[in-house]
Amino acid sequence: MSSYETMAFHLETERLILRPWAESDAAEFRDLLAERGTGTRTVEQARTAIAELLAATERTGIALLPVQRRDEGDFIGYCGLIIGRTTLEEPEIAYELSRRAHGQGYATEAAGAVVDAAAATGRTRLWSTVGTWNAPSLRVLEKLGFERDRVSMEENGEVAWLTRTLP
Repeated sequence: MSSYETMAFHLETERLILRPWAESDAAEFRDLLAERGTGTRTVEQARTAIAELLAATERTGIALLPVQRRDEGDFIGYCGLIIGRTTLEEPEIAYELSRRAHGQGYATEAAGAVVDAAAATGRTRLWSTVGTWNAPSLRVLEKLGFERDRVSMEENGEVAWLTRTLP
């Protein structure tokens, strides 16, 4: 385990609640992943992915959390910290929202709460990696104070590496 505090697993903003995964999230998680256009998983595969996310949280003390709208109570995506292409000491922020939730500021709001939660663990820097084609996601990160560090070429195309120093 790391020398950092465990990340808060319940975060609330004005319009959103970020909370731990539940098995009941599987169908909506599957539907969100299907929006990528890379094939459809079964609900059982989504349950397995959720179990893997929960196990990773237990191991690392950081989490990728479901995002739901406070008033409606509906699942709209996920946001949180992962090791991804980086390290536990300097994790990546990751988020993905359902298309129906795009363009309403939810990603910025959820990611802002996660940045604050990361700072509360004692970490001093976060990373994010985003396809250079993904202008909306790059705008979210810019609003949150992330700055471009470099660009790498990967099998799916160019990836921007951004970083943010935490207070």
